[in-house]
Amino acid sequence: MTVEKTSVLVLDAAEPMELAEFYAGLFGAEVRVGSDPDFVEVIGHSGVHLAMRRDHGYAPPSWPRPEDSQQAHLRILVARDDLDAAEREAVGLGARPVDSSNRGGPQEERVFSDPAGHSFSFSVSPAPAKTEPRL
Repeated sequence: MTVEKTSVLVLDAAEPMELAEFYAGLFGAEVRVGSDPDFVEVIGHSGVHLAMRRDHGYAPPSWPRPEDSQQAHLRILVARDDLDAAEREAVGLGARPVDSSNRGGPQEERVFSDPAGHSFSFSVSPAPAKTEPRL
């Protein structure tokens, strides 16, 4: 028998509340502060569950500069028609666009850094697979 589990992506930050407010605004979620003020959660109705943890020595990632590798990033799926609106929303909340490559043609992924420097992307949500009718 497998024990039921859930997961939470935890982002380090110098100011966890500020970062939590950014992601709560981005996802339309709520910020929850427990007994430890250095650990703040963001919980949304569509399954979003992130946390921010204070790191007193925090230094933002330098990705995409080649001397440092990206360790992880948050991939946020959106409908193709919503990419521009999602980008405007994120930038309005304080995200910064990251030009990670010079791609021609329509982009299906847009990369940003959050106010603490963590990278995240908006990617076109894959279309549901078509099912063949059963005979």
